[in-house]
Amino acid sequence: MDTQELMGFFKAAAAGVDQAMQADLAAVGDQSLTEILHHAVFNGGKRIRPQLTLLCCALTTGGGIPDPDSTMKLAVVFEYLHAASLLHDDVIDRAELRRGKPAANVVWGVSPVILAGDYLHSRAMTLAGEDGGPEAVAVAGRAVSAMIESEFLQMKNAEERNPSEENYFRVASGKTGALIAAACEAGVLKGGGSDEQRQAVRLYGENIGLAFQIVDDLLDYQGDPEKTGKAVGNDLVEGKMTLPLIHALRQAADEDRLALEKILASGPETRPQHFAEAKSLIDKAGGFASAGEQAAELVKTGLEALSSSFGEGKERQILAGLAGYVLSRDK
Repeated sequence: MDTQELMGFFKAAAAGVDQAMQADLAAVGDQSLTEILHHAVFNGGKRIRPQLTLLCCALTTGGGIPDPDSTMKLAVVFEYLHAASLLHDDVIDRAELRRGKPAANVVWGVSPVILAGDYLHSRAMTLAGEDGGPEAVAVAGRAVSAMIESEFLQMKNAEERNPSEENYFRVASGKTGALIAAACEAGVLKGGGSDEQRQAVRLYGENIGLAFQIVDDLLDYQGDPEKTGKAVGNDLVEGKMTLPLIHALRQAADEDRLALEKILASGPETRPQHFAEAKSLIDKAGGFASAGEQAAELVKTGLEALSSSFGEGKERQILAGLAGYVLSRDK
């Protein structure tokens, strides 16, 4: 499946997810809350997480989705949790833009946006219980716990400028991999799959989530702002120890490593003027190349997990195509 066909599939399926969310949020009574939720949820995203729930459910049953309305509501859980995390992230980061538009906290203020994020969390857990049962609540709850813990670890890593690859993957697993893995697992749970199948899609979801984060890290240094919708260099300015930088610090010659460490120690006010130098040093040390290779290896492992537990079929082809897109995306 080529990229154009794959994106066409996801775009068409996203419309169904949007319709389900619009119907669900129509019950919200407060106008201000409704406005914030629509700003956060209907922001042009591809709805990958809920579609993974639907795809993994169909993958488990061999093509059909039992109780489509209920399964869609369960899928929506993971878009709500994702949107809630972005609302809270923007408050924490004091972000001014989200996908090229004013961030919700800029438009409505901090307190209403925090409450809107809390509402999405609450609604997500309600839907998980109603449409997936206690096990689905547990799957979603573990993902949220991992997301929160990873934020604390990321703050600690930035303060300590900790170049540990282990800590990097703990953060990436919580921030990105956990929710994607949970969305996949919930689909298999809804489809009545085995523990082995749940474990396989968890590994697939976790690994493409990690690969997605690595590509995000690469784009923060190498991306085109016209395509990504955000300026390059934010991770360096914030002192984030992302994988290309971690690899470069480990692999660089002593002189180059000291130069990178000096840039990191210079503080967020002066780091922007050293971005080009840092990018060159990371490239010279092979940080970008080795991070890209690691992302590809993660995707390979995830696809092998799928092939060991599920037969051939349309859904597996789409999941494989998505994994390839994660590695090749430029925004």
